[in-house]
Amino acid sequence: MTTRKGEISVSTKDIFPIIKKWLYSEHDIFLRELIANASDAITKRATMARTTGAELQDGQIQVRVNKDAKTVQVIDNGIGMTEAEVEKYIAQLAFSGAAEFVKKLEEAGGEKNNEIIGKFGLGFYSAFMVASKVEVDSLSMTEGAKPVKWTCEGDTEYSFEDGTQTEVGTTITLHINEESLDFLNKWKLKETLSNHCDFMPYAITLVDVNEKVKPKKEDGTVDTDAPEVAASPELINETKPIWKRDPSELTDEDYKNFYRKLYPMEGEPLFWIHLKVDHPFTLDGVLFFPKFNPTKPFTDKNIRLYCRQVFVSDNVKNIIPDFLGLLKGAIDSVDIPLNVSRSSLQGDPNISKISNYIVKKVAEALKKLAKKDREKYESIWNDIGLFVKYGCVSDNKFDEQMRERVLFKTNEGSFVTFGEYEESIPADYKEKMKNKVLYFEKDKADVTLLNNLKEAGIKAVETDDHIDPHFIQHAESHKIGDSELVKFTSVDSEIENILGSDNTTEDDIKVKEMFSKFLDIKLDDQDSMAPKGIEIAKIKNSTTAAYIKVDESMKRFGQMTKSMGQGMSFPVKRTLVINPQNPLVQNALKLSGDAKNEGLAKKICLHVEDLANISSEGLGAEQRELFVKRSQELIAELSSLAL
Repeated sequence: MTTRKGEISVSTKDIFPIIKKWLYSEHDIFLRELIANASDAITKRATMARTTGAELQDGQIQVRVNKDAKTVQVIDNGIGMTEAEVEKYIAQLAFSGAAEFVKKLEEAGGEKNNEIIGKFGLGFYSAFMVASKVEVDSLSMTEGAKPVKWTCEGDTEYSFEDGTQTEVGTTITLHINEESLDFLNKWKLKETLSNHCDFMPYAITLVDVNEKVKPKKEDGTVDTDAPEVAASPELINETKPIWKRDPSELTDEDYKNFYRKLYPMEGEPLFWIHLKVDHPFTLDGVLFFPKFNPTKPFTDKNIRLYCRQVFVSDNVKNIIPDFLGLLKGAIDSVDIPLNVSRSSLQGDPNISKISNYIVKKVAEALKKLAKKDREKYESIWNDIGLFVKYGCVSDNKFDEQMRERVLFKTNEGSFVTFGEYEESIPADYKEKMKNKVLYFEKDKADVTLLNNLKEAGIKAVETDDHIDPHFIQHAESHKIGDSELVKFTSVDSEIENILGSDNTTEDDIKVKEMFSKFLDIKLDDQDSMAPKGIEIAKIKNSTTAAYIKVDESMKRFGQMTKSMGQGMSFPVKRTLVINPQNPLVQNALKLSGDAKNEGLAKKICLHVEDLANISSEGLGAEQRELFVKRSQELIAELSSLAL
């Protein structure tokens, strides 16, 4: 056959510079596009073979790099193409709307626009980002077909001539340009293939035609005395990833090995969910619950998206809700619409269906675990609790399924759900605590108050300062089914209502007056740690001299401000609550009635205040210094009385 030339029907010669500059953000994507096309060709041949009764070939794709010739070849044994098909699918299809493409891109101000690019089948032409010339040598499986070779040097002209392909399939040869010579490095290609094509359905091998190695002996060791031979092709991918296999055939170790392959630097996963659905959309995948690491920065690129086992993106923001971004794993679906670069999602009804399905399956898996293996559920709660509460706040359907499975750690060290907490309330306190949940902030609790509750058989739940302020606010304002709204109230603000007595004596009033006098409490005091008031409370079985009560609404506002990253300290009202029955307080009251012991009484009152602060949120640097100084003075004076 004589050489025949043609010209791509484009009204501008600027199309190739546009492709090179705008088509993809990362040039190594070209390899994924060519491998994906090769995989599609193999699938078409297999389909054709089944319908015509032709011999079915094992699909194979080989990448060959030749540094001396400055070429990279992608070779497949797929369906192949005739000259007419090459012209239709390569020379014309991609550029049928190229003029419109250029126009749209200009209208976008020259900015990269994936939605524009996604409408023009330009995948094959990504090769011109790294190649100065591309050759396509193909032999169709059509009976009587002749090999054909198509050549294009990065402009609108191309040529056809007789091909050299002897086996059915296609060889694409890229003559690498000077700016992309790093792709002639075998290790660079291997890294790119491993990243994008690790789970392709057909075997992908890589070989450097210039590489020489020492052969191996029968026992597998290297024969150092033998002459070097050409390196053998190296298998790159796993053709049947775990998400394509039947879950009933898989062991825990299979899942763990897959997790290690994807995340070699991570620890063991806590547990996992195998996704598999065929209708009304197709979706396969495995999602892992990782061990929570608070020191590791959060990333929204934990889940890898595949389409027919071709890696598409690790940006699944439109498919996976934000709260599930804490999970890791892989999902594969042919029903997720993609642009030409296979890396951006377009609006489609299937997206919301898939997203809802994944949320539902995650909730079902957690519910099943909570019901069938409560011990394990509790053992991993510290790692999954953040994401479960985040999910409840973020997604109403998830909230409906998981609210009653949210666990809280109690002051006794056990875990309870909302329902279990309500059931645990002693009969004597049912009315006082109706629809209430007592809570204390982690590392800020007054242990004495918690012990008072424990003696009465009343539980309190621990909260953090990250997700719990949001979750509590959500739970207090959103009902689930016919259940009543709950109210979270802190131990320090509620314990008097539950365990306190109302009778106040004259001595109680004297105690309050004494502390007001000696502590010189002023309501306009700007020190956020200083009490803004004094109260008297008699708590059942309490041995504490005093505790700090923080205004609930002001505390909540401060927590929300902090959790939103405002970087500011919100002042809250702190009240010193005195137990007038405490021996230390009683002794101070007796001493205050004697002028010569008034100084000692004041020192005791200050010491009681310090102890209350320590039991609550602790002391700042300045307060610690004063506490040490005052404690030494108090002990020195008391010890001198014994001499």
